[in-house]
Amino acid sequence: MNDLVRAVEAVLFAASNPLSPDEIALHVAGGDIAAALATLAERYTGHGIELVERGGRWHFQTAPDLAHLLRRTREEPRRLSRAATECLAIIAYHEPVTRAEIEAIRGVQISKGTIDVLMEAGWARTAGRRESPGRPLLYATTPAFLTHFGLGSRRDLPGIDDLKAAGLLDPLDEEEALSLETRGDED
Repeated sequence: MNDLVRAVEAVLFAASNPLSPDEIALHVAGGDIAAALATLAERYTGHGIELVERGGRWHFQTAPDLAHLLRRTREEPRRLSRAATECLAIIAYHEPVTRAEIEAIRGVQISKGTIDVLMEAGWARTAGRRESPGRPLLYATTPAFLTHFGLGSRRDLPGIDDLKAAGLLDPLDEEEALSLETRGDED
């Protein structure tokens, strides 16, 4: 077995968080990190754990078909409120976005702690300030958001057709979603 592949495997196995190739390179002496990652991903395909890439970061995870075996031992996180879920969706689909823009899309004011909850969960972050009067904060999603929801990038978020196929849009929601999608295309 190639020493570089073994070293990359050890670094990923010991890491508490997903790592980018550049972060892996800080621990491993020279070599083609991308090729080593591809070799490992192929080697672990079909095993109880798999090497996956989410948002440019790599980590080991339980094979999806075996996840049910671990559900009993896993701590269930606190569920997000509907307002927090809506805010997270708006941030994901429209990032970078300001608090005022989130409120305009939702049609109601956001309570003080809603965005804080998303930031504490590690799914939202500040992404600078908008160059407009008052210089409001901009919010965006994080790599942890992509990892948690099993997305490779924001392009993997479901579209209108996916949501319709899943039965998640009723006729009124569909009209609203289409207007949001049109508004998002204008940005």
